[in-house]
Amino acid sequence: MSHPHPSHESIPNSVIPTAGWHCGHYYYQFDRRVLTEMSDQNRRAAREEFGQILENSGEDRTERLQAFVVVGQKADFGIMSMDPHPLKVDAVHQRLMASTLGSALQPKYSFNSLSEVSEYVPSVEQYGQRLAAGGETPGSPSYEAKITAYKQREPMMRKQRLFPEFPDYPSMCFYPMNKKRKVGENWFATPFSERNRMMAEHARSGITFAGKVTQLITVGVGIEDWEWGVTLWGRNPEYLKEIVYTMRFDEASARFAEFGPFYTGYVASGGEILDHCRIR
Repeated sequence: MSHPHPSHESIPNSVIPTAGWHCGHYYYQFDRRVLTEMSDQNRRAAREEFGQILENSGEDRTERLQAFVVVGQKADFGIMSMDPHPLKVDAVHQRLMASTLGSALQPKYSFNSLSEVSEYVPSVEQYGQRLAAGGETPGSPSYEAKITAYKQREPMMRKQRLFPEFPDYPSMCFYPMNKKRKVGENWFATPFSERNRMMAEHARSGITFAGKVTQLITVGVGIEDWEWGVTLWGRNPEYLKEIVYTMRFDEASARFAEFGPFYTGYVASGGEILDHCRIR
């Protein structure tokens, strides 16, 4: 039996999600012409202030903040910030732009989204159904052992999707993506059972990179031009290449995925970013 939706009077006005956090990816390039016009004193002050902002301390700190050098010409550096409040996420960007170094920063790209638990993450019951479909006999020792293991890790899986800890990996990449809405390849017109089957295949490909790559999918539907944002952290950049290549062959990706620009970076402190970019 369906339950009636709560009346709008009972829903509090809030910018804080009922589950999950806001997430912001921001990318910048240094304007060297502006930098050459700054005095040595201002450049020293700018370096110090830049480092302090990226330390993410004090009253203005967000729940998560990471900075990284971006390779290539799309940007010089980027930040990823997460917090329950969207304006705290964006405040990191605003502090950078209002800083002494702000006049020499050119925003290049941004993506704002929300963390979520995907509808394709199986419940314990659904996981059991997948095991049975894969040939496991319900009630067998092997089946029960796998069910018990999944029960133990499911809460942590959901927590990591909503309130992720950033891994201590040196390399990362980010890209936005959509699911196709074309005749014959319309993800949203495909029955859930088929979408669930394809996403289960996708998940099996991803799990082979456990211990090498950590992935976070955030949703931009209704917020951004792209529907999802994918952040990958790798113990080595070669693992980023391998996981993306491997998963491109999965049906969910090969048939239905559309990808935006890739931004690849290497985790760094504020001082390391400035040194790498020769901002002295």
